[in-house]
Amino acid sequence: MNEEEATKTREIVIGGIYRHFKGDYYKVLTLGLDTETMEEMVVYISLYYKSEKETRVWIRSLEDFMGTKELEDGNIVNRFDFVSEK
Repeated sequence: MNEEEATKTREIVIGGIYRHFKGDYYKVLTLGLDTETMEEMVVYISLYYKSEKETRVWIRSLEDFMGTKELEDGNIVNRFDFVSEK
């Protein structure tokens, strides 16, 4: 199964809590569409506060959110892993 097929088998959970591969947690608020490309986008918020980061609401393509990331050691991990619905 290639990366695109693997991404399609995972479904986004609106309101779900996800763990980013770097360790922080986020809550998915909703899906939206890019006005120019009509690409599906995930709108999510961080569940932490760091004073050096003013923005706490993020937008990323659904494909990227549900996709994978190759680490420096060559391991491939999910960019975000579903943790719970609350």
